[in-house]
Amino acid sequence: MPKGPTKRRPQTTARLLDAALETFADRGFYGTSIEEICDRAGLTRGAFYSNYRNKEELFFALFDLHAQRVVDRLSQAIEEMRDTPDPLRALIARTSAVDDTERRWYLLSTEFTLHAIRNHETARTLAEHDRRLRAEIVRLLGTLFDRLGRKPTVDLDTLARLTTALHEGALTQSLIEPDQLAPDELASAFLPPLIDAISQTSRKRKPGA
Repeated sequence: MPKGPTKRRPQTTARLLDAALETFADRGFYGTSIEEICDRAGLTRGAFYSNYRNKEELFFALFDLHAQRVVDRLSQAIEEMRDTPDPLRALIARTSAVDDTERRWYLLSTEFTLHAIRNHETARTLAEHDRRLRAEIVRLLGTLFDRLGRKPTVDLDTLARLTTALHEGALTQSLIEPDQLAPDELASAFLPPLIDAISQTSRKRKPGA
């Protein structure tokens, strides 16, 4: 049973999260044992169970960490897009970049999604975490349309689901065929005309806006 906070808890959880992401990506969610995570983190099983009940709870902590990284990256990209000649494509390129952490998260989240599909209660928990992330994406989509001087004519929650599906599907194909498809290629080709098709001009854009 996880205990109350201690002064060392942030460092302990950070080590467990880093070790878990690496081990899950290397060996898979099912193939990874709690002992292996603890060994890689240089911690005891007691340290693990003081913070997490099981591997699923640890995954959802990783999910929240990843979600915040997504929100921060998208927020910064939207903030900086006004300084580029093609702001939407610049934003897509920046938010589609795949580093080692993103690749590891993709491997883990894909396998865990299959696990959730087979387990109703896990699926409900995953859906709730997805919903909270999607709410942040909806908020940022609203900011994006405002920056583009356009008013959406579709439900932004549905659009958030669509753009997430496009991102994840494109990433799948890019990781399988990296020489054939860049991570941002599909989004760059299809999102700009889609944005135009599902929105209308809301105001006259100011220079530099």
